[in-house]
Amino acid sequence: MIKLYEKITDALVKDGYVIIRDAFNTDLPQKLLKFAQNEKDFKKAGISNANNLHIDNQKRRDKIYWLDEDYDIQSEFLSFTKGLKKYLNKELYLGLSYYESHFAIYKEGDFYEKHLDAFKQDKNRVVTTVFYLNNNWQKDDGGELIIYNKDDKKLAEVAPEANTLVVFMSEKFPHEVLKAKRKRYSIAGWFRVDK
Repeated sequence: MIKLYEKITDALVKDGYVIIRDAFNTDLPQKLLKFAQNEKDFKKAGISNANNLHIDNQKRRDKIYWLDEDYDIQSEFLSFTKGLKKYLNKELYLGLSYYESHFAIYKEGDFYEKHLDAFKQDKNRVVTTVFYLNNNWQKDDGGELIIYNKDDKKLAEVAPEANTLVVFMSEKFPHEVLKAKRKRYSIAGWFRVDK
């Protein structure tokens, strides 16, 4: 796991983001997909911070379910993120205090318009992670993650293929999810510095 942590850390320093295909050499993505496909207790996702949280179907249409360490398969993924948090704090002195994450399901036609993960005038989310769970994703299936720089130039287009991990600095990269043309599963998460 240390090599994966090193790869992420080096890329964050150099470019501010990284896309890693075949991130894990285990059956973790398939187990997480099976859990997500159950779709029990998923709720419509909102936008904005906790004080202003609201539903806006013109900006975002996915459903979410927050990860919980009490579930074996979720705790396996969260164990990876705990190690990454510790490594990032040791190497980059980021002061990350905790990690939060949720499953996201995009049905056919769902999208998430361009946004930043860090809320304005609120130091909170520092590093974003996205982990994809979809088998045999084709170009015509849509649902790509588009990452932009501050000048609105497209830096990357990421197909949501299973076992692909994307990590980027939350305050630096606007991004969007294009309209999905088939059901799409992922885990979005954030390393935070607030309490």
